Amino acid sequence: MAIKPLPAKASLSQLRAQAKDLRRAVGKERPDAIERVRRQHPAYDENPAGFTLRDAQLTIAREYGLASWPELMEKVATELVEGRELHRYFGVELNNETWDLLEQIDENSPLLDQERLLYGAYAACLHWLEAGNEANHARGEHLIARVALRIGRVEIGLQHARRCLELVQAFPEQMSDWDEPFAREALARALAAVGEPVAARAELDRARELAGRVAGEGDRKVLEEELAKEPWFGLTTP
Repeated sequence: MAIKPLPAKASLSQLRAQAKDLRRAVGKERPDAIERVRRQHPAYDENPAGFTLRDAQLTIAREYGLASWPELMEKVATELVEGRELHRYFGVELNNETWDLLEQIDENSPLLDQERLLYGAYAACLHWLEAGNEANHARGEHLIARVALRIGRVEIGLQHARRCLELVQAFPEQMSDWDEPFAREALARALAAVGEPVAARAELDRARELAGRVAGEGDRKVLEEELAKEPWFGLTTP
């Protein structure tokens, strides 16, 4: 089986884009894409609709001669960066990968997928503790909270949502104008999940108020899109 050489100056962003393209192509039932998967994916079940981003990542990794996506990530990262920059690199890549997978995995997914998602969020936060500042730490806590809530670990989600807001309030000079509304969005979800709808509503209302003050149109749009997404655990959103 032919192995493709890695592109010169390969990055995980490029490879992640390849995986997304492959997933879309399989979803459209393109014969060339399906044949690539058949050659590389040991458990492909001939169901294009069930072909996930994780499946696409495994296929891409094997095309480059690696046994798994984490091995491919490690190979590319160690060729590019060292030391503190390696922490920054993994902080970015793990953060992006976890967000990519967040809407594909929930509490009904296989336990191993849930664990990988949660541990990916923790790992991203750990790398940012080594390479970033309190703003990066707060964003890592936000991601952990969102993942934990997504997979039904609501008490863990509440713990990290509170820690996120605590950091945002303690270090305002390091934060962007969108950090606090995101922190309150996560806390609102967590409070709703543990059965505190009144407190959850107050946090959600505050998040919406602050979102309206975000200066950047693109940042404001991202916030509004996140606020519109489930799960809200029974809390009605306008």
